[in-house]
Amino acid sequence: MHIHAYEKIWLAASVLLILFLLGSVTYGAVGPGVAMVSDSEPAVDAGALDEDERFSEPRVEQVGENEYAAYVVARQFGFQPDPIVVPENSTVTFYVTSRDVIHGFEVVGTNANTMVIPGEVSEITVETDGPAEYGIVCNEYCGAGHHAMEGKLEVVSQSEFDDRTNGGDGE
Repeated sequence: MHIHAYEKIWLAASVLLILFLLGSVTYGAVGPGVAMVSDSEPAVDAGALDEDERFSEPRVEQVGENEYAAYVVARQFGFQPDPIVVPENSTVTFYVTSRDVIHGFEVVGTNANTMVIPGEVSEITVETDGPAEYGIVCNEYCGAGHHAMEGKLEVVSQSEFDDRTNGGDGE
């Protein structure tokens, strides 16, 4: 059987493109700096979040030197707390759960992005730099008001964070 030269070229190009696609998908799944969302957190009762010590009062709290935990509740059609205020140059672990339906939690302009499922706690860690303001959006359709579901992440100086958490401006 004779294969024309152009057919050989196109066949070789197709095989190379398929190998490139498989390689890029593999690299994306196991490459450096890529981590899956942790499922190590125990499940919660989505109908009784008011009784859960972590989520009864959504907040940001210090858990170590320059380490903070942010407990966030997604609900139709917003996030609690809003805004989420964290200090600059710190490591913040977000623990996010949903009160009602599946939501998304994406910090716009960063790689922080997770799905939020009722009864489950999504854990994602972010390192902050200098003061900035980021939008938070729900990227999973959650109902008629989904398009308006947004929040805010404010990265502020340590002194401003201390003032705000000590009742300086009531937030």
